[in-house]
Amino acid sequence: MRVGFIGLGNVGGKLAGTLLRNGVDLTVRDLDRSAAEPFLAAGAGWADSPRALAEAVDVVVTCLPSPAICAAVLEAEDGILAGLGAGKIWLEMSTTDADEVRRLGDLVSARGAIPLDCPVSGGCHRAATGNIAILAGGDRAAFERVLPILTTMGRRVLHTGGLGTASELKVVTNYLATANLVAVGEALAVAGKAGLDLATTYEAIRISSGNSFVHETESQVILNGSYDISFTMDLVLKDVGLFQAVAARAGVTLEIAPMLTGIFQDGAARFGPRAWSSMIVRRHEDDCGIALRAPGFPAQLVDDEPEEPGREVVVARS
Repeated sequence: MRVGFIGLGNVGGKLAGTLLRNGVDLTVRDLDRSAAEPFLAAGAGWADSPRALAEAVDVVVTCLPSPAICAAVLEAEDGILAGLGAGKIWLEMSTTDADEVRRLGDLVSARGAIPLDCPVSGGCHRAATGNIAILAGGDRAAFERVLPILTTMGRRVLHTGGLGTASELKVVTNYLATANLVAVGEALAVAGKAGLDLATTYEAIRISSGNSFVHETESQVILNGSYDISFTMDLVLKDVGLFQAVAARAGVTLEIAPMLTGIFQDGAARFGPRAWSSMIVRRHEDDCGIALRAPGFPAQLVDDEPEEPGREVVVARS
């Protein structure tokens, strides 16, 4: 199966690299041609336009920064839609708005192609090793057709239901990660200001009921001082906003999400919208006059688990 990949950024580049490393027939495109050079050197093909890419492959993958950018890539005169035809599949792997992915999905379906939304979760370090999780929404038969591709890119793959359900669940999980990051930052600040050893604090949290995926990953680059989580404050604000949109459609009044928006708006104003999201803890560091540092923590996260074949996660219904 021929795969085309558009968007070779922090996450997309690693997902595309996993496909290429595992022998998938891959064609790539990015606005920055230099981002594609390592893939071309490793044997990937290049497309001069999204339309040309869609015409040349069986499955088109997009992994782009925002719903607006994805819409432009699909709907432009030389966009993906112009190159789609019967039987082709579009995989939207961006974190996006569910209503927008459904709108674009209708346009894809009108061309005889099949849309699936397939956002990922687990961090860039796991995207690099093929150990990331993938949520997939859309037609079950189409999901089964592309499952070998999904299980190449990810370790755990969950079919979530109809088109758009994966995007809604992705922003739910990102919201929880954001809330956890802010809580972890406060916890480390309190521990540091109280004079507790921060390496010991890290381990105490890790082995206790307070542990989380966010603590095990982001706390490490916070304590190193690099803050390099390959995810930025403007993306956090986008994702929390998408979560709030889901809540509004569902008629749920939120308490914590508006606070998170205010916290990250302040962080973006202080440090810049493209600052790493984990730099949000610097608000406490600056206000308290402390540096949350401990020896032995890495500047960048590396997935130390071996790459293994992916599998579908089946929801228990009994």
